[in-house]
Amino acid sequence: MVIDSDGSQLGVMSSHEALQVAYDQDLDLLCVATNAQPPVCKILDYGKYRFESQKKAKEAKKNQQVTEIKSIRLSPVIDKHDFDTKSKQVRKWLEASMRVKIDMRFRGRMMSRQEVGLKIMNDFIEELSDISSVDKEPKLEGNIMSCVLTPKKK
Repeated sequence: MVIDSDGSQLGVMSSHEALQVAYDQDLDLLCVATNAQPPVCKILDYGKYRFESQKKAKEAKKNQQVTEIKSIRLSPVIDKHDFDTKSKQVRKWLEASMRVKIDMRFRGRMMSRQEVGLKIMNDFIEELSDISSVDKEPKLEGNIMSCVLTPKKK
């Protein structure tokens, strides 16, 4: 099936005939749907088509919103000052409307004391509960416990 540059259907023809029609009009033959029966081709100015498709892609990219995920790592044996410093940093990120992934790595004998790590993770979440909500609950995957916080809607 061949479609002319103005959108009208020229009918079913061989590829050689379609190329000849495109050549006579000083245009290009673009295969739109190769898997269709019969394949659908379009006669058009390929340079103009490519320019318009790039313009659409650039416009779509400009309009899309990219959410950045910041990451911070805690330890099951974290001290109070380090805890406060990290919570202050995460608070800044959440106020800037960024999502935050909190990781806690268990190493060696710490794996047998996962409840201590879970308590620290829950304390961290509670500390930031006024400006954030939990997107993904704390979950242990291998030797890393992680959760994701998102800023609350204002």
